[in-house]
Amino acid sequence: MPATRVAVFVGSLRKESFSRKIAQALAELAPEGMTLDFVEIGQLPLYNQDDEPNPPESYRVFRQTVASADAVLFVTPEYNRSVPGALKNAIDVGSRPYGKSAWDGKPGAVVSVSPGAIGAFGANHHLRQSLVFLNVPTMQQPEAYIGNVTQLLDEGGKLTNEGTRTFLAKFMQSFAAWIEAVKKAS
Repeated sequence: MPATRVAVFVGSLRKESFSRKIAQALAELAPEGMTLDFVEIGQLPLYNQDDEPNPPESYRVFRQTVASADAVLFVTPEYNRSVPGALKNAIDVGSRPYGKSAWDGKPGAVVSVSPGAIGAFGANHHLRQSLVFLNVPTMQQPEAYIGNVTQLLDEGGKLTNEGTRTFLAKFMQSFAAWIEAVKKAS
């Protein structure tokens, strides 16, 4: 059986972002048969529908990358109770042109990350609203709000908290099962 290819989108563009570090931990904890491919979003120009007749090459490459993935995983911080602008822009780029969304039908999951206690709850749920509209069947349980992230990582950015490691490993096992369930249902 071929490996399940999951496209990973990190909401923060910051080089040392906590979201990226948690995404890297998720990649290490992915079950056998699942490959996580990080898709960079910072190079995408802001979406402008006027550009659709002749879209930037980066749009074409991004849309093709999303379309070729078996599933999508979003790991995001919270900016002003929502997702970062770069992530929202990537979602918009992939959803166009209208009627040809690269996201359509891709099984998905959301992990939100914050140095604060509530684990970017607002961003997690705001992102889910967009995913519902885009027909991304998003895993409902377990939910993943990673709060107090600064206490979970060492100076090198590696996950040190065993409880969190166990939770994230179970999350990835559940995501693998979710991907299979969505594939069987379609």
